[in-house]
Amino acid sequence: MQAMIAETRPAQQSASKKPPGKTLDLKAAPEGERLSKRVMAQMGCSRSDAEQYIEGGWVSVNGQVVEEAMFRVAHQTVAIDPQASLLALAAVTLLLHKPPGFDAMAAPEQAKPRVKPAQALLAPATHGEGDPSGQRVLKRHFAKLTACMPLEAAASGLVVFTQDWRVLRKLEEDAHLIEQELIVEVAGNVETAVLKRLNHGIASDGQPLPPVKVSLNSTGDASSKLRFAVKGNHPGLMAYLCERVGLEIQSMKRLRVGRVGMGPLPQGQWRYLQAHERF
Repeated sequence: MQAMIAETRPAQQSASKKPPGKTLDLKAAPEGERLSKRVMAQMGCSRSDAEQYIEGGWVSVNGQVVEEAMFRVAHQTVAIDPQASLLALAAVTLLLHKPPGFDAMAAPEQAKPRVKPAQALLAPATHGEGDPSGQRVLKRHFAKLTACMPLEAAASGLVVFTQDWRVLRKLEEDAHLIEQELIVEVAGNVETAVLKRLNHGIASDGQPLPPVKVSLNSTGDASSKLRFAVKGNHPGLMAYLCERVGLEIQSMKRLRVGRVGMGPLPQGQWRYLQAHERF
């Protein structure tokens, strides 16, 4: 069924044109009817379909998108975007450039004076302006997210949050096969002999550590940057390896998880995983 604006007032801004992160300043009408009921009347559809239109970000009230089916309206103009679709609301995956000091795996409700959940940074206001996905930002995209692939709190870089069970299963069950790429900045110059030790294996208590591939990204008298590639989840591994060869870490950043890179995403901002991207 083609969606249309069932009002005789001047057309309002399309629901899909709402700028991401725009604050909703509408006030619900206490004595009015549920928004879902109004949409049912305008569209001639069922209640479940009406709620899906609303949750999909296709419905606006006085020109502003409202995503709550229970929002109450009276004389406001209710419009349904002409491109509204009843296709199932797809689960999303968000890619965050985590700043240092944030816990990648902690849930927002676990926030404490010494714990800053990285997930708390996910909001419409921190959506990267250069996001190439073209995905509309919806409130439902920030619910029921699971953090994947641990990253040290002191490190920055790519952290994955997903609603998609397929992505979660991939990153959990195949973690030992998925390569992560990190840039580790260390103090001073790095000698060739040190690189050889890092690449040819270092043992811990007689047990070999996971193999890593280390290359020199840049070097100078003050500091050098090493590129680490390692498969699997091994928090603390880079710090241990650097300590064993006498390198002092100044910073650490994860650039890539599997085949998905963070890209030119500013620190503290996030983007959507694109349809063609695969871990």
